[in-house]
Amino acid sequence: MTGPGGNGPVTEFEPVIGLEIHVQLKTRTKMFCGCELSFGDPPNTHVCPTCLGLPGALPVVNARAVHFAVMIGLALGSDIAPRSLFHRKNYFYPDSPKGYQISQYDVPICRGGRLGDVRIHRVHLEEDAAKLVHLGESGRIHGSDRSVVDFNRCGTPLVEIVSEPDLHSPEQAREWLILLRTTLRQLGVSDVNMDEGSLRCDANVSIRPVGGDGLGTKTELKNMNSFRFIEHGVTAEIERQIELAREGRPIAQETLHYDPASGRLTSLRSKEEAHDYRYFPEPDLVPLVVTEEMRVEAAGEVPELPAARADRLERDLGLSADRARTLAFRRELADYYERAVADAPADVSPVQIDNWIPQLVERIGDGDPAESRVAPAALASLAAMVATKRVSRDAAREVLTKLVQEGGEPEAIVEREDLGALSDADGDGLAAIVDAAIAADPEAAEKVRGGNGKAIGPLVGYVMRESKGRADGGEVTRLIRERLAQG
Repeated sequence: MTGPGGNGPVTEFEPVIGLEIHVQLKTRTKMFCGCELSFGDPPNTHVCPTCLGLPGALPVVNARAVHFAVMIGLALGSDIAPRSLFHRKNYFYPDSPKGYQISQYDVPICRGGRLGDVRIHRVHLEEDAAKLVHLGESGRIHGSDRSVVDFNRCGTPLVEIVSEPDLHSPEQAREWLILLRTTLRQLGVSDVNMDEGSLRCDANVSIRPVGGDGLGTKTELKNMNSFRFIEHGVTAEIERQIELAREGRPIAQETLHYDPASGRLTSLRSKEEAHDYRYFPEPDLVPLVVTEEMRVEAAGEVPELPAARADRLERDLGLSADRARTLAFRRELADYYERAVADAPADVSPVQIDNWIPQLVERIGDGDPAESRVAPAALASLAAMVATKRVSRDAAREVLTKLVQEGGEPEAIVEREDLGALSDADGDGLAAIVDAAIAADPEAAEKVRGGNGKAIGPLVGYVMRESKGRADGGEVTRLIRERLAQG
């Protein structure tokens, strides 16, 4: 078996993946005209001579789009070009009324940078194309007998973010794209809604022998519109390339479409059919100059970003890397958690408070916890009551359910519902229930005396049922073992 290009025998291949992400910017108007942006409005109701490319209409750069692009560049650690150029990317297709797209070519607004473990190649501004709708004879969108064009999207401001080929698995590509989407969402520059097309992704995929540092022949998967489809599409393409390599067949450089319904890959065009876009500088636009004042203004709007926040939560509050990342990737959840930590009594740690965040999410779903009836201070107070064994975990879960339903203070709910923890100090309370459990199941008790640790389960279960969850499981286990040792 030989590797790609016949470079000798190999037993394993390493995928090499780079992503190209198109992000619609959340501006009020289009990139080069004053038409308002829309999603879902009647077709062709937000158009003008400029975005339709009519003779005599001249483009004007959207300053807000430039501001957002600078924010993205700063967030990614890119070098912001003090002077960049717009070019005409020439191609003829029904979704491009001018016969070209205004984009940036060899002098983009941002170069370099990094997000996580992935380097950024470039970030540039451009305009979106119109939307093609393929119709059948009946007019419904199910066939391809004819097509119509909705120019509402034409001219929407786009930022294209191009990564270096630093990704080496479909799962890694998916996770990195989620990080990028979360970062952009927290910047506030885009809705990054893949369902509505405000974030679209192309993937460049190749393989090479494990341990190699060269790049194999790459293929491009176009316009994948969900994280799951991206992962599945890249997986299918890697498997296809490995199969070709194992059979000693060449891998053609081509553009592919992945059909998520069938899982099939189909070729759109080969390298020989690739467009020659004949880039040349846009004659109707002067060079784009980013001043120091513009940089300072953009930097002032860049918040703490997810990767940095996850590092801080792990470093300063002692959370695990996974938990810190989970919180940082949901800004509203992290904000709520940090308010709970700030409001917490001295006898509860940040980690103990975090232990109750998943329980809260389980009860409120994907909603913003700040809009729930559970105040951050109330969750912190509940965590403190569990930490100091004033209430058992089982009873605390019941208290949390009450808080979600009606709000209030956990101490008041515990007192009202008689949910305070039972302990060995409660006279005949817990001790009596433990004795009753041993008497009710002498066979299990004898097995525990004989060294069978698993046999204690039914005895603990009896106590927890009889105490209605008010007993602490660890304390119950200790008492049972103590009683049986004495017996």
